[in-house]
Amino acid sequence: MKRTFLVLIFFLGIKIQAQNSNINTKNMNIEQIYTGCLAQGAYYIESNGEAVVIDPLREVQPYLDRAQKSNAKIKYVLETHFHADFVSGHLDLAKKSGATIVFGPTANPKFDAYIAKDGEILSVGNLKIKVIHTPGHTMESTCYLLIDPNGKETALFTGDTLFHW
Repeated sequence: MKRTFLVLIFFLGIKIQAQNSNINTKNMNIEQIYTGCLAQGAYYIESNGEAVVIDPLREVQPYLDRAQKSNAKIKYVLETHFHADFVSGHLDLAKKSGATIVFGPTANPKFDAYIAKDGEILSVGNLKIKVIHTPGHTMESTCYLLIDPNGKETALFTGDTLFHW
């Protein structure tokens, strides 16, 4: 079962990364913000006036600008794990936007953050995001499954979970 699940994560993760493009529909907007020099990808997801940022880059102004342009409120900053290879902008983004920082189970941050439970569902606009605890790369590693308004599983954001498969 575990191997099958990891294979699923692997293929879904590659699909998301390989697209390297934005998805824009009536119900949602997904934008990848990628920094080639760090090989670091962040995601801005928006639906019905609310937004979430996954693994934000250090420079947070682009997320704030995107939200302001579409009159959206950044509700959550989701971290897939603690990052040792780059400086995340989660603290600055939360401070400037009022968003809640979310980590997966077993995380023990030294700052204010919400620790989500495995299987917990977060709501963002018309979308749902399912928290999936995937320890391996780090013990708090977490994937986020995006579910559209029709209940269709649309995208899986894996962070660095694939490194240790």
